[in-house]
Amino acid sequence: MTEPSQELDRLPADFVWGVATASYQIEGAVAEDGRSPSIWDTFSHTPGMVEGGDTGDTACDHYHRWPEDIGLMERLGVDAYRFSIAWPRVVPGADGAVNAAGLDFYDRLTDALLAAGITPFPTLYHWDLPQVLQDRGGWPERETAERFAAYAGVVAERLGDRVQDWCTLNEPLCSAWIGHLEGRMAPGLTDLTAAVRASYHLHLGHGLAVQAIRAAAPDARVGIVNNLSPCEPATARPEDQAAAVRADGHNNRWWLDPIHGRGYPQDMLEVYGLDLPERPGDLATIAAPLDWLGLNYYFRTVVAADPAGPAPYVRQVDPPGARHTGMDWEIHPDGLETLLLRLTEEYGARRILVTENGAAYPDVVRADGTVDDPERTRFLEEHLAACARAVRKGAPVAGYFAWSLLDNFEWAYGYDKRFGLVHVDYPTQRRTIKGSGHRYTDLIRAHRARARRAA
Repeated sequence: MTEPSQELDRLPADFVWGVATASYQIEGAVAEDGRSPSIWDTFSHTPGMVEGGDTGDTACDHYHRWPEDIGLMERLGVDAYRFSIAWPRVVPGADGAVNAAGLDFYDRLTDALLAAGITPFPTLYHWDLPQVLQDRGGWPERETAERFAAYAGVVAERLGDRVQDWCTLNEPLCSAWIGHLEGRMAPGLTDLTAAVRASYHLHLGHGLAVQAIRAAAPDARVGIVNNLSPCEPATARPEDQAAAVRADGHNNRWWLDPIHGRGYPQDMLEVYGLDLPERPGDLATIAAPLDWLGLNYYFRTVVAADPAGPAPYVRQVDPPGARHTGMDWEIHPDGLETLLLRLTEEYGARRILVTENGAAYPDVVRADGTVDDPERTRFLEEHLAACARAVRKGAPVAGYFAWSLLDNFEWAYGYDKRFGLVHVDYPTQRRTIKGSGHRYTDLIRAHRARARRAA
């Protein structure tokens, strides 16, 4: 078997090694310095919506401990940090005055990252919609897309002299399908019409934000982050084969086709049976040219037909003999290679960043204070090797961001699921780099050493 560090020889010399987080998952300080409530504040404080009754009120207290967290990134040796900016910190009223204290926080964070030699990769929307906008209808309404673009312009105007790489949206699938159709994430709706409208306005908001960012920062490189999953039939039965096509449309094509100028997949419009709230010029706005594509990958999707279920009328099936993470997600590194090649060959991607990839396990702090997590280490090595194989086959994979820097508030799972390269003891906020974090550092160093020798 090839040693993982040797397989990574195939990665480009300027490969970006990063870590990722999200504002509501780590910042805490939800009522400080003018921040207004987000839909996740509301959702997490609604009884029964989050395991253990957990909330993001304190999370990892990153709002106060960010210098320590940058120090951890320096110890890990990463090139880049993908973080998200909390819309309700910057424009608490959604369409009112800019909150100077909130914007100042991200200004300080950006300067400190650059001083540490770490490239900032801000994401403008990682699900924390201001509650005041939700009260006016949220993403199912066109106004939210327009307000998002205005907020994006404000942030780009402030940080665009130092930040080059921008992400508009993180995983709009989760916002639309899980938040509006399945009800398992904020705002907790189960309404197909609302979900489809939300998906459309998320795309429109993305396109308008691309315009706003480039107007404020002409040299910006702009991308979007989608969570994608290879979709395979559970059996050779025609109905399961058709189910896999629908699953692919729901999980992948619906999110990729419009931003690549192909419009919305006709077969899925027929599955949903709904009209889009389209206006002239919208599809061109949605398909604004991108500088890079972000791919979040966690698992593949194996499905069987489920005519009695909700759209897209499929149910997920666990493949026999599969390995699983602590989330009960199948471990399937080949799926990452498959997606990277698909983005290259089918969608013509010129620069791809793996913007999230990681695994949750029930980590244990040993008596000596260390955290050994060999399963997560293996997960990272296998998925980085998948990136290297895709590069060898022609995929323009330019970087990898491990999810996550820190254990954090894992949405509806609360604090039970730990994804971090760094362990967080929540009562004390003590941070401990795990074995996987040390291994990540070793891989980064080995890659850089090989790149220097080859130069």
